[in-house]
Amino acid sequence: MPNKAVAPISVSLGITQVAMSRIVIFGNSGSGKSTLAAALAREAGLEHLDLDTLAWDKPNPTQRRSLIESRNELSCFVQGHNEWVIEGCYSDLLSLAISHCDKLIFLNPGIEACIRNCRSRPWEPHKYPSVEAQNQNLEMLIRWVREYETRDDEFSLRRHRQLFAQFDGEKVEYTDNIQMPNKAMHPTREDARG
Repeated sequence: MPNKAVAPISVSLGITQVAMSRIVIFGNSGSGKSTLAAALAREAGLEHLDLDTLAWDKPNPTQRRSLIESRNELSCFVQGHNEWVIEGCYSDLLSLAISHCDKLIFLNPGIEACIRNCRSRPWEPHKYPSVEAQNQNLEMLIRWVREYETRDDEFSLRRHRQLFAQFDGEKVEYTDNIQMPNKAMHPTREDARG
């Protein structure tokens, strides 16, 4: 269970007061990372980085880029922006981002919720050349999502739990994503665990 809660975030129409500046969001594929990060970026005026854009080779999106290349690009992003939200599932890249963040959000809504989200996600043009290409990958993605709790790689629940446990700053774990963006934009004392 998380030790600390996310500090309050005050957002109102037209005027945003942000009590945070550098946020890392992580969890399984389909956990709501991109949705939450986009909402935070939009509402709080933060730069948004999806680690998928650094992890995969653009000309060949099934080929993983070298870790050195991805980490260099991530370092440039972190150094080039004062306020940001970074999201992804790559523990090797998350560890670098987390070393610069002041807020950590772990989205862990459960396997079935992640699968529902994967089935209903809109086309992701930064990942796939077409809706058809995305849909062709869906069953493989769902099999991969189902392995989250049992695999032992950088994308696993075990590795994500380690990242969360090692972070000493403000952090929160959400195990229900039905109201995730609203909870993250307006956390209450009930959302805090620890």
